[in-house]
Amino acid sequence: MTSTFSKLLPFYKFATEQVTVGIHAIDLMGKTIIYNEKMKEIEGLNSMDVEDRSILELFQFEQHESTLLKVLHSEKPVLRVKQTYWSRNGQEITTINDTYPVFEDGVLIGAIEFSRDITALEKLLFQPLKRYNEAITLSSITAESKIMKDVKERSIKAANVRMPILLIGEAGTGKDLIAEAIHHQLSPQNEQFITLYCYSADDQIIYKFEQEIKSLHNCTIFCERIDLLSIDLQNKLFEILKENSSNHNLYIASIGEDPIDLVYNNQLVKELYYYFASISINIPPLRERTEDIMPFIHDYFQRHLNRYASTLEDIDPQVIKAFKTYDWPGNLKELELLLDEITSMITTERTLSFDMLPLHFKLKIQDMDGSMKNAEDFVISPERDILPLDEYLREAETYYLQKALEKYNNNVTKAAEALGMSRQNLQYRLRKIRKV
Repeated sequence: MTSTFSKLLPFYKFATEQVTVGIHAIDLMGKTIIYNEKMKEIEGLNSMDVEDRSILELFQFEQHESTLLKVLHSEKPVLRVKQTYWSRNGQEITTINDTYPVFEDGVLIGAIEFSRDITALEKLLFQPLKRYNEAITLSSITAESKIMKDVKERSIKAANVRMPILLIGEAGTGKDLIAEAIHHQLSPQNEQFITLYCYSADDQIIYKFEQEIKSLHNCTIFCERIDLLSIDLQNKLFEILKENSSNHNLYIASIGEDPIDLVYNNQLVKELYYYFASISINIPPLRERTEDIMPFIHDYFQRHLNRYASTLEDIDPQVIKAFKTYDWPGNLKELELLLDEITSMITTERTLSFDMLPLHFKLKIQDMDGSMKNAEDFVISPERDILPLDEYLREAETYYLQKALEKYNNNVTKAAEALGMSRQNLQYRLRKIRKV
């Protein structure tokens, strides 16, 4: 029996890696036993990310939402379940899962899940954004700075012209918001706002789009981050857009860098750039429009007050100074995620104080009151109390990782190389720190 199994094992391993469905198996403790190549592709993780970590550490869902953990608890299969969740790198994932308990000699030893990725199909036809439970319009976008008022003005003109539009801006600047706002500015209105997620890991998304577009008329189609498509797929997208120019659709695209540099570096097809370049709108990074920071924060807290009856009424001047001096490399999205994190911890507080800011944010900003840690804070001296070892190591790791990121201008890939770890492993550690 052992000899037969040994002969079959290489074939089992080969089959596991070649199948077109993701396979994820866990033991009774929720630790990963099998995590095949397709599952890595779907979830954007690798073996190092999942090794020795519970499934609850890897993904942002509650225990009762995980089909694998449900099966461990019930010891019964759960079949054809659609599940949407977020990986640790913040990627939204939608799969259809078949999950089974695994027994050995009648004793439960774990669970195994087979996942079919339908993320691209789910996102292909996308209704207007509802992140604020309301349609995003140009009037709802905060713009106190002159540069952002110019963006809104240019967006109004673009909506009137109804020609292809190119949105240019760093990640997190809100290009998706401007795209939807332009859609709602149209007169007469288009029927649907549809987002084509060009950064999807599914390289079939453009071919699926080719099939879908034939039935789309009078729609606003937002091609998000076309510069992240391969050159072949960019050429294919250009052909699709040319062939379907008579469908009365408005096409909007976004890119993350200067288009001339992208074309020069062979990261953007020149013809695709020219297709959208008739109307270009540059979305400025948050660090160049700091006048918009506090109005955005006040708007955010007002929405939170209206929706959840929050008690928060004021912001400490020290916090305002921190928000205004920080350079926001993740732009508006980083600010919004930080506010999400802050509001999730609010109970009866009426004023947002510096102490209420997450540790990971405090470590990023300049020392304002001597509370931030410097290298000498980790030196043991008679004047200082001894911290518990776990707390000391956690703070030392936080300090060291932050300094490494600062050295490489927040480039995670370069910092990870310097630290001798994978990019995913560094991202995992940073996310773990932020939860402290």
